[in-house]
Amino acid sequence: MKVKLEKSKAFYDVYERKPTGDKTVVHYCPGCGHGNIHKMITEAIVDLGVQDRTIFVSPVGCSVFAYYYFDLGNIQAAHGRAPAVGTGVKRVHPDSIVISYQGDGDLAAIGTAEIVHAANRGEKMTVIFVNNAIYGMTGGQMAPTTLEGQRTTTSPYGRSPANEGYPVRVAELINALQAPVYIERTALTDAKSINKTRQAIRKALQYQVENKGFSLVEVLSACPTGWGIHPVQARQWIKENMEPVFPLGCLRDRGAEIPASPLEPRPFVAEGLHELLDHPAPGAEEERAAGAPRPADPFLGSPRVKVAGFGGQGVLLLGLGLASVGMKLGRHVSWLPSYGPEMRGGTANCSVRISDEFIGAPIVNQSDILVAFNRPSLEKFEPDLRPGGMLFYDSSLIDVSPQRSDIVTVAVPATKLADELGNTKAANMVMFGAIVERTGLFAVADVVRNLGSFIKLKKLIPLNEQAVERGGAYIRSLA
Repeated sequence: MKVKLEKSKAFYDVYERKPTGDKTVVHYCPGCGHGNIHKMITEAIVDLGVQDRTIFVSPVGCSVFAYYYFDLGNIQAAHGRAPAVGTGVKRVHPDSIVISYQGDGDLAAIGTAEIVHAANRGEKMTVIFVNNAIYGMTGGQMAPTTLEGQRTTTSPYGRSPANEGYPVRVAELINALQAPVYIERTALTDAKSINKTRQAIRKALQYQVENKGFSLVEVLSACPTGWGIHPVQARQWIKENMEPVFPLGCLRDRGAEIPASPLEPRPFVAEGLHELLDHPAPGAEEERAAGAPRPADPFLGSPRVKVAGFGGQGVLLLGLGLASVGMKLGRHVSWLPSYGPEMRGGTANCSVRISDEFIGAPIVNQSDILVAFNRPSLEKFEPDLRPGGMLFYDSSLIDVSPQRSDIVTVAVPATKLADELGNTKAANMVMFGAIVERTGLFAVADVVRNLGSFIKLKKLIPLNEQAVERGGAYIRSLA
């Protein structure tokens, strides 16, 4: 009988996502343990029959490259945040198999809060923690798990407990919590330890398939490049140096105590959700104010908006208001603020999207509508306005004219009009009224009716009503 040996079906046949080099082989350094662990994970996934519902979450570090190789659902997370992202995925898709795959510089440093709290909540996911006692991807810096006396690029004299503290024992740290079901530390040094690692990863995934709870497998793995030694010597180095500090073994296994409750897809039930959130279901738009048809221009009907100015001018509130009113009228919306550390007096801007379709990303690079409250914002964002787009700017504060001739410009003396109402801070709502009156995106009455959805101090609503109506009236006066 002939036996055909081939790589796991959970790997891509050809690694087309890999940007350079031979797309039939992985890129890891000789002796690196990631390739071994990848193989163990994919074999277990295929054997358990869960490939189609596995979601692999990988953050910053060498773990990020799993995206090239695994034929699974894949989400890239910010540095250290994989358990938080995995929590979100698992809560929304409880029938999924979630794997948080992290290195020591990621999980035990910037991600300490995320891993501790995910474990403490008993999130039903599997965490594979690759401990090679160094930051392997970024140049061999000291990691939280770096050993006493170990030299790295940032501890050239060796790690000193008096200066850098002691190595963090992650498995023991998580074992102090009540909720986790399974915690084990293994290594990749010889055939026996590799087999133990395979069994541990398999058990951790099996427990998730059976819906038993949080599991963590810590794997002591070599980084010959970061350590500056030969791959064969690196495996011996793990035995002689790492294992005394990070002893191998199972710290906890409560799997037998917890009855299996196999995961089943849970249908999403939206009944009552929109009433709870106090806005209509998509497709059930509120009756729009009389005389306010949606703009024929598809860009202005579903615009990408950039609002920019100084902190303290109400830039973010204006953007939030656009999104809030759009949501109240049954549209898909997003609002993404951006501001400097100074807040008031510093620069601030926000991206707003209002759409009849689902929104894939909240970032606005090329805007359909630009709202500028100061000269630096005008000069910075005017080039990003699409040809034919609309520019609204506060002519009370901006003493230069826009440079482009292929856009529609609307000068609104928002600050002057707000001063006439008795409060300069209302300039953003004056601009709000001008925008909706000029574009037809909403009616002024739509904005006035929904001010309470984003202005929380009720005593300010009368002033803001006047400001919105004043902005609309100014635009009508130009006709």
